[in-house]
Amino acid sequence: MSFYMILLAAVGLAQDAFAVSISCGISDPGFALQNGFKCGIAFGFFQTAMTLLGYSLGLFFRGWIEPIDHWLAFFLLGFIGIKMIKESMGEEGTPLKLTGYKMLFALAVATSIDALAVGIGFSALYIKILMPSLLIGVISFLFSFCGVFLGKIVGEGRYSKYSNILGGLILIGIGFKILIEHLFLS
Repeated sequence: MSFYMILLAAVGLAQDAFAVSISCGISDPGFALQNGFKCGIAFGFFQTAMTLLGYSLGLFFRGWIEPIDHWLAFFLLGFIGIKMIKESMGEEGTPLKLTGYKMLFALAVATSIDALAVGIGFSALYIKILMPSLLIGVISFLFSFCGVFLGKIVGEGRYSKYSNILGGLILIGIGFKILIEHLFLS
């Protein structure tokens, strides 16, 4: 597999992390630099780790992981998205912050399930995994870092009152996208 094909795979995998990072920036616009690093590290690390894990386990567990990976991502992202929308509508509650460590962990796992599948695919092709997994992590870090700043702009803008609803809808949309891609386009 050429470098450009691996780069395209890395950019493709980073798209979900980018969109979720926008939601993170929307949910907590006050600390964009700090949250940019937190999101970048979380998403970059998990994209790398899940690619390596998928590669390592590819030959042994492919049959068990592939049938359910899309459902796991769908339910995790959908649950968090619905919770974010629900909390943004209540006047007495504070909007859900997606930048806490537990929440970032759940989001990073949910968005990196595709990287697990890519790692499984790489193992089937006998690709040397170190460079592709590191490239996937670096690209995910960069996209996530920038996504937080884009979310900050939206979160502090004229329609900031509705920005948490938008962030929740983005998470739910990503969950549906993952589910539809795996059910109908695979």
